[in-house]
Amino acid sequence: MISLSASSIVKPLAAHTGDERVLTRRTLLAAGAATLAVPALAKPPGWFANALVIDGLSGLSDPYGPEDQTRLSDRAIAELRKTGLSTMRTTLVPVGNQPDIWEKVNGFMDDHDSVFAANPDVLVKIKTAADIEAAKKAGKLGILYGTQDTAMIGSDLDRVGKLKERGVRCVQLTYNLRNLSGDGSLEPANASLSRLAKATIERIEAEKMLFDLSHGGANTIREGLAQAKRPPSISHTGCRDLHDHPRNAFDADMKTVADKGGVVGIYFMPFLVPNGKATAADVITHIEHAWKVCGEDHVAIGTDNGPIPTPITDDTWKRAREEYEYRSKMGFAAPGEGPDVLPLVLELNRLDRFPYLASLLAARGHGQAKLEKLFGTNWLRLYRDVWGG
Repeated sequence: MISLSASSIVKPLAAHTGDERVLTRRTLLAAGAATLAVPALAKPPGWFANALVIDGLSGLSDPYGPEDQTRLSDRAIAELRKTGLSTMRTTLVPVGNQPDIWEKVNGFMDDHDSVFAANPDVLVKIKTAADIEAAKKAGKLGILYGTQDTAMIGSDLDRVGKLKERGVRCVQLTYNLRNLSGDGSLEPANASLSRLAKATIERIEAEKMLFDLSHGGANTIREGLAQAKRPPSISHTGCRDLHDHPRNAFDADMKTVADKGGVVGIYFMPFLVPNGKATAADVITHIEHAWKVCGEDHVAIGTDNGPIPTPITDDTWKRAREEYEYRSKMGFAAPGEGPDVLPLVLELNRLDRFPYLASLLAARGHGQAKLEKLFGTNWLRLYRDVWGG
């Protein structure tokens, strides 16, 4: 999921979104961050300190620095290092069928590239699997560029190659609504893929970029997987056979992802359960179900949350209501979103969410090798298989 502009690395960046009221799912909400109650840090399994941890869909923010500062604040740097996160994928924005979207996406990358330049001791722009391993060894956080739409590509397939030249390595076919390629998860028609979609998928794969089907309509996912010749992903989703929500994926489709050598990422979102109040136990239920369907080599984490926890304050709720109103107006608010629902799992809204979850899974008898795959090495293997190197 993303919001008005999706995840910015330091602050919400209004210049390229077309909307000055920029809110972001993963920068929700910097105000009041100092009042966040911090739970006691979990005691993870001993091996976790050296584990490779990759979030297949996240976004980086700095709740503590000035709005116009590209250098991360000391506090944000310290907290990011406490997360145990090695690499995360962030989203290029905007999404949707809007004017000048290609120019806006490139402006967004310009802004993000300036953040890399200001933080060479902290951040690494990921272009290869080897970059991920090098970032981990150097104690830096890898940031991987991806899209959550192909609206910025449209019918100009040469733009796929141009995105790759700028460092994009993952391309998601649709967001929640229809684009020229296919229907997103909220389109009632649930139409088949267009001829353009098939050409787009071929071009994505020819460029050795990861083809992602998150947010797709049921037919978009099914037909997109049938079209895929290389390992695909559904990077941030839940199990639809557990909870029938349009943002979740059916067992048959998850199994196809696995059969083609791909990876399914389980998110930390309200859509895991009917009441929208998902817990860590619900996340574990979806992970364990996905393991049964896909096997342990094809399940990973794609939280759809930022690594720094969201402060739960009055201002949080105010901004969340504003964001929900915007998403509703734009037509891409999913079932289960609402003015009283935050896009997160409250129990995992903590700085040490990854070691905490690892400790819970280990307590259920899941071993080190299996959990290392879940938290990072499955993504690494997929990236290497798709990108090469």
